[in-house]
Amino acid sequence: MSDSYSLKIRQLRNQLPACLGQERFGLRRALTALEKQPNETRLAELAARMQASMQARARRLQQLPTPDYPAELPVAARREEILAAIAKHQVVIICGETGSGKTTQLPKMCLELGRGVDGFIGHTQPRRIAARSVAARIAEELKTPLGQQVGYKVRFHDRSQPSSYIKLMTDGILLAEIQQDKFLNQYDTLIIDEAHERSLNIDFLLGYLKWLLPKRRDLKVIITSATIDPERFSQHFDNAPII
Repeated sequence: MSDSYSLKIRQLRNQLPACLGQERFGLRRALTALEKQPNETRLAELAARMQASMQARARRLQQLPTPDYPAELPVAARREEILAAIAKHQVVIICGETGSGKTTQLPKMCLELGRGVDGFIGHTQPRRIAARSVAARIAEELKTPLGQQVGYKVRFHDRSQPSSYIKLMTDGILLAEIQQDKFLNQYDTLIIDEAHERSLNIDFLLGYLKWLLPKRRDLKVIITSATIDPERFSQHFDNAPII
């Protein structure tokens, strides 16, 4: 391998953090393959792919929605504490009574932290009607048409697009996606809502995420629950903080 080729490889590796998070895994593997078997033509093609990915990430960052919060919701009063916990920890457990605003406001707080740029903010609901209605509510609060910056995916119906930032879905949809996306690379944040319901889907997801998190250090996970036994969720995720 020539010195100039090695230099190009190093330069492209240094550019990986500026690429879309959901594409970094594939780009890194392609770089490693080209390091083992040099090919100038394929390296030039890969450099063009990375340039396009960096431009796409820059656009997503520029177009990131700026949320505001209804002051009357209890979760809004704890906003600074929640933002600090999400920024500091890979997993956060957030408990609150029904109506506290955690379902609609947490995705917006993730946006405020810059989440959703490298991949979707995935937000699961136990039921299809909840996924649709929560998506509609968040889109309304962000003043954007449903299906654009905020979308949803339920059985037989997908109203999300690659440019979306927040994607509502059922627990079952996220489980099904694991079959094609083992490391859930299309997401940079996951909110598992209503975890206290402890359905089989939720239990499978929590077990899978426990395996996945050490392999995806960039992934943030938020578990929301009513105020029923949140310590069990915290212990499952190595004593994750509870708010």
